[in-house]
Amino acid sequence: MFTQVPQPLVYAEALLAQFASLSRAADGAALLGEFVRGLAELSGCELTQLYLLDATHTCLGMNAECLDGALQPRQAASLPADYNGEQLLQFALCQNRVVCLDDLSASLHETSFLPAATAPWQSLLCVPLVNQHKAVEGLLLCASHRRTDLQGFAYSLGQLGSFVLGQLHLLQRLRQPLAESATVTRSVPSISGYGLIGKSAAMRQTYSLISKVLHSPYTVLLRGETGTGKEVVARAIHDCGPRRSQAFIVQNCAAFPENLLESELFGYRKGAFTGADRDRAGLFDAANGGTLLLDEIGDMPLPLQAKILRVLQEGEIRPLGSNDTHKIDVRIIAATHRDLAVLVSEGKFREDLYYRLAQFPIELPALRQREGDILDLARHFAEKTCTFLQRDPVRWSDAALEHLCGYTFPGNVRELKALVERAVLLCEGGELLAEHFSLRLEPMPEDNSGLNLRERLEQVERTLLLDCLRKNDGNQTLAARELGLPRRTLLYRLGRLNINLGDFDG
Repeated sequence: MFTQVPQPLVYAEALLAQFASLSRAADGAALLGEFVRGLAELSGCELTQLYLLDATHTCLGMNAECLDGALQPRQAASLPADYNGEQLLQFALCQNRVVCLDDLSASLHETSFLPAATAPWQSLLCVPLVNQHKAVEGLLLCASHRRTDLQGFAYSLGQLGSFVLGQLHLLQRLRQPLAESATVTRSVPSISGYGLIGKSAAMRQTYSLISKVLHSPYTVLLRGETGTGKEVVARAIHDCGPRRSQAFIVQNCAAFPENLLESELFGYRKGAFTGADRDRAGLFDAANGGTLLLDEIGDMPLPLQAKILRVLQEGEIRPLGSNDTHKIDVRIIAATHRDLAVLVSEGKFREDLYYRLAQFPIELPALRQREGDILDLARHFAEKTCTFLQRDPVRWSDAALEHLCGYTFPGNVRELKALVERAVLLCEGGELLAEHFSLRLEPMPEDNSGLNLRERLEQVERTLLLDCLRKNDGNQTLAARELGLPRRTLLYRLGRLNINLGDFDG
């Protein structure tokens, strides 16, 4: 550990003294202050800083700074969760990688987080701080006006920093009862789109939930109607989190029968079954270090659910045809448009797996619940389509916008995207018109005064049945379950109202 530092024995003794001194700190402020002062003594750097994520893991704030041997009162402004303005800090935090530069003045990196000084900063060391759950919780930073190699200090200072994190949490728990009566100022999570589009209250709530789980290892369950963008949200969680440099893999659990799905996920060894002429790694291995999205988890066969539960609990897999298990590090995100609680009550989904998956559920809003987002999404899809087709941007007529706003979009964002892409293809001029959009609007009689009670009730029932079938992609079993009807009764009512089932196939 100490082979790359000058005077290893002296350094080791100084490091042990720092551990002992920090263990006696009486409160959090003193602990952090002594920590950055100790970093300066150990590294010989003129500047040391400590950055910590807030409780929601959405903002990175500088909690302590030591400059030329003196603690500094100033505090840097909190940075948002993506830290785009501070690429060095972003890289160290999100990639969990040490950053060491010994010629900072010649680099092109932005260093506005360093205080202004008469002499330029030449050397920099940035080390991620990992808590007991192996999650990155902050950064320590050392900088010097001298050109020197600080890499040899990274491991030992990182261990000291992790110790300080543990001590800080312990002190906070010890002081918590005393602080319950005090007024606590809670930091409001910064709302970020995470690459998603929408400013409605429903989407702001979704962004807030994403920020809570972004930098944690917890399993996320994405729920919502078909077409609400569950895969897009899963990718946003991956791309904005600490696993962004690793693989993001999607597997639709409804796309394969049980045996094929198991071999896809877990892999197999040569000779495991007929046709297995070589070893093959599964998707869990392919996603090791990254994220695996299990889409339509509600359609996974029961026997395979038990094996998924073991992966979640033990973090290990056993390929088909193998007697040995091995560890994996995969963040699992599950997605479904079905009500898993109902499936549990019907015996079609394991209760223990349901509670394990629902560790952090996020309910994605339907498009009809996202007031004001339809037009933003429509313009976005039109712009992307024009770019893809390499044609000039199109304008929107007021009639086209009103036409979209008056539609409920049972297929949600997926349906809107398809409608806009088709409209751009149909548009021969530079303006999108209402007739370019083929919306499935149910014609209503202009005058209902001549209808009796039965006819009006049939009209309402017809609209309700059509909406439910579209919501469930024409699946009659799911539609009947949602309506609380036996499937035979649903078929009878569809026939009585002359609703053509062929319109919903596929």
